[in-house]
Amino acid sequence: MFKEFKNEVVVIRNETIPLGESKLIKIPIDRLPTGTLIEIPVYIFNGEKPGPTVLLQGGLHGDEVNSIELIRRMLIDKRYKILQGCVIVVPLLNIFGFLNLSRDMHGKDVNRSFPGSKTGSLASRMAYYLMKELTQNVDFAIDYHTGGAQRSNYPQIRFTPQDKIGQELATIFNAPIMLGSKLITKSFRNECYKNNIPVIVYEGGESLRFDEEAIQEGINGTLRVLQHFKMIDSSIPIANQENSVRINNTKWIRAKVAGLFTSEVTNGTFVKKGQVLGSIMDTYGETNFKVKSPSNGYIIAKNNFPIINMGDPLFHLGMP
Repeated sequence: MFKEFKNEVVVIRNETIPLGESKLIKIPIDRLPTGTLIEIPVYIFNGEKPGPTVLLQGGLHGDEVNSIELIRRMLIDKRYKILQGCVIVVPLLNIFGFLNLSRDMHGKDVNRSFPGSKTGSLASRMAYYLMKELTQNVDFAIDYHTGGAQRSNYPQIRFTPQDKIGQELATIFNAPIMLGSKLITKSFRNECYKNNIPVIVYEGGESLRFDEEAIQEGINGTLRVLQHFKMIDSSIPIANQENSVRINNTKWIRAKVAGLFTSEVTNGTFVKKGQVLGSIMDTYGETNFKVKSPSNGYIIAKNNFPIINMGDPLFHLGMP
C-alpha cells in the first residue's frame, strides 16, 4: 500500500537541511509580556538514503507531559540515527500551555484552531505555521497525546477509519489498543487528512503526570514504525508484544449519582457485562452506588479523580 518514499532537502524558516545532515532549528513564535522570546525547537534528521519523511510531534496540548517525555528520552538515547528517510521532531509544540500547566494556549485549544491564520490568535498562528513550515515537508505523522482532567488513557493508537495508510501505520505501531477515531473539525489530524497526510495519534496516561508504561509503549511503537521503513538500525531492541486489540465501538460509562468514587478495576482490564467496576459513596457513608459495566469490553480510559458529580465520565469502555 505504501508508495516509494524519497526524502528531499528540507527547508524550514529559510534554513536548509540537505540529505545526510541534521540540524536543530528554533522557530520564534512570540514574546512574553516581559519581552522574553518564545521559540519552538525543531530537530531535523535527514538521512542520505531515500525513505519517508516523518513528523513526530509532542506537546500539542501543553499539559500532556508524557508526549514530551517519550520524545525527549528517544532524543537523549540517540535513537534518531537515521539511516534513510527523514525524521522531523517537535518535542514540545505548545510552550505557553506547558509553562502554564494548561492544555490550551492563551485560553484557546491549538488542536481546534487549524488550518490557522497568519494574523489570528496565538493558537491560530501556531496552527498556521505548523502546517506551512513543517507539515508540508512530511509523508505522515505521529501525534502524541494523553488523557486530560484526571482521566488516564490506556496506551492506544488511533487512526482515521477512511485512511487506509493511517490504519496500516497504526497496525505497525502495535500499541496494546487500536481503534478508529472520527475526525474532529479544526483538529491537526483533520487538516492533515484534507492535505492527504496520514496521521496516527498515540494516547497514553494522563495530563501533568508521568506514566512509565505509557511512555515505554509510545517509544516502542515509534521504533517499530521507524524500523519497518528501515529508517533506523534493525538491531535496536524493541519489547515483544502481542498484536493490538482492535476496538470497534466505544462508550463512556458515566456517574448516575454524585459522591466519592472508588475504582475496582485497572486500565486495560477486560470486563464482562454486569461486572462491578467501582462504587460511588456519599461523604457520610450512608449510600453506596455500584457502577456496573453495560457490556463486555476493555477499559481503555478511567477517571482517577475521586470527587464525582452526576454525569461525570468514569470509564471509557472499548468493545472489540
